[in-house]
Amino acid sequence: MIDLESERLLIRNFRTDDWNDLHDYLSIEEVLKYEPGEVCNEEDCKQMTLERSQSNIFMAVVLRENNKMIGHIYFNQTVPFEFLTWEIGYIFNPRYYGNGYATEASRRVLQYGFEELKAHRIIAMCNPENASSWRLLERLLMRKEGHHMKKAFFYKTEEGQPIWHNAYQYAILADEWQRNNE
Repeated sequence: MIDLESERLLIRNFRTDDWNDLHDYLSIEEVLKYEPGEVCNEEDCKQMTLERSQSNIFMAVVLRENNKMIGHIYFNQTVPFEFLTWEIGYIFNPRYYGNGYATEASRRVLQYGFEELKAHRIIAMCNPENASSWRLLERLLMRKEGHHMKKAFFYKTEEGQPIWHNAYQYAILADEWQRNNE
């Protein structure tokens, strides 16, 4: 069970009653521009929160002051497990952009990864066109390690052809995290 705190936020497992807050931002097309999947309706969000409440891979990010879920973080160990590498990703409600919440929540999850899970390395991928995302990763003092050309696709053309996108890869090592936080 995940139960992390930062100055203004709680980062915890999803609960089934988070569906309305999740729908609040996953129903906005612009939020999903760089993500797989379509705009979600209420039923989709109810199913998603049910599924996410049963694992630690997705964490709800909640304002401490009013218990409003304002986003979520993906945090999952990659294979091979013995390499002790996790991947982080995030989606936040645009109504809360510009307040530092994504940075604060992501920093707390990195701390959890390095200090509690004993991660060796944490990585993140983002679309180069998503400047807000890669700027966040740089605020977290993650290094850009690569620029992958036509790395993946989330959508296809009407003819069924993949619409490939590029990706930046960022990473931070445990010793870098420790040095940056001394």
